[in-house]
Amino acid sequence: MDAVSVTRRAEATKPAPIVSARQVCQTYDKGASGSLVVLDNVDIELRPAEIVGLLGRSGSGKSTLLRAIAGLIRPSGGTITFEGEPVTGPSSGVAVVFQSFALFPWLTVLENVELGLEAQGVLPVERRKRALAAIDLIGLDGFESAYPKELSGGMRQRVGLARALVVHPKVLLMDEPFSALDVLTAETLRTDLLDLWCEGRMPIEAILMVTHNIEEAVLMCDRILIFGSNPGRVIAEIRVDMPQPRDRLAPEFRVLVEDIYARMTARTGTPVHEGFFPGSGIAMSLPRVSTNLMAGLIEAIAAEPYKGEADLPPLAAGLHLEIDDLFPVAETLQLLRFADLEGGDIKLTAPGLRFAGSNVDERKHLFAQQLATYVPLATHIRRVLDERPTHKAPAARFRDELEDHMSEDYAVTTLKAVTNWARYGEYFAYDEIADLFTLENPS
Repeated sequence: MDAVSVTRRAEATKPAPIVSARQVCQTYDKGASGSLVVLDNVDIELRPAEIVGLLGRSGSGKSTLLRAIAGLIRPSGGTITFEGEPVTGPSSGVAVVFQSFALFPWLTVLENVELGLEAQGVLPVERRKRALAAIDLIGLDGFESAYPKELSGGMRQRVGLARALVVHPKVLLMDEPFSALDVLTAETLRTDLLDLWCEGRMPIEAILMVTHNIEEAVLMCDRILIFGSNPGRVIAEIRVDMPQPRDRLAPEFRVLVEDIYARMTARTGTPVHEGFFPGSGIAMSLPRVSTNLMAGLIEAIAAEPYKGEADLPPLAAGLHLEIDDLFPVAETLQLLRFADLEGGDIKLTAPGLRFAGSNVDERKHLFAQQLATYVPLATHIRRVLDERPTHKAPAARFRDELEDHMSEDYAVTTLKAVTNWARYGEYFAYDEIADLFTLENPS
């Protein structure tokens, strides 16, 4: 039998997907400035007996896709099916656990868990029986009469999980369910959930979860779909074949984590900002990364044991940072050419090494040079200030310019980012009360 026949036979023996998304797109109209593409031709499948993770940074469209699968929003294009039927709205076969606990503070634990069953018209006696069973299952027996304010964050999220499970869905959708918890509580809840899944004690057939925590994805998932940004799209699919429970220190675990970091930092042959900072020229969207964080990361990489070049996984672990904490700082350093980010590693450039060894005034001068060279919006603002006799210009003028290319929120964030960077480098000044840029501080 040839390889093609073997592949076809293997595909034919796979169980039919419970959830299928084909060519899903999501765009939002920004009026005169065009459209914002959040999802671009996304294809995914969720089959029985598997946990699939959607891994990527905030803003890559993962949560938008999850809400579309839940029937909470209608995508702009493409199709989503649940058990072969088009998803046109919320389904009793799908339950969602959100990042926020979303409990009603005036209801007890029992009443919060019963809520979904009440909406389905389940009779009171059966409601109570199933709610008590769900509360017991997730380890909150004894807290039935407690109110949310009496519970810790981990206990509140357990209530949210019980509320999702009590309706006996076939698919459980989880949107960063552990991100609002402290590290130890998140680890405990993660372990308990995996134990229930592996023991077959939960009344569900599959789990689809959104995360930006690489190790969490490798710990929990059978398949990981890595999302790229701007727009959101699947850039890689990784199968995790390690048996449960998984050991974070196992060589195969560390190798997979390294591989994911490398995939998420791989160059695509496009300019350095593409995929990190959408847009070009003055319309490049910038993240609000503080100069303190940038300086701190440069110092950490320059010091022992890294000596200027660090492997991202151990660096993130040592600094207790996740993707959404580490990547924006690292990518901003790359934008300013203080560092090079590729293949899961970050390496300080010559300016980065010089910055690490400089005093405060030298750092400011070097930062201003890099800002003027590599951030067009900063150069544009400075040029306008230089050309005006008063050396002043209203910030609203630049916000309006940015809104021709991006949403109002992105314009505000971008202008605040470049303002803070310029203040640090004394490239130009900003009067918040007057909402005015000036050259008062720079020489």
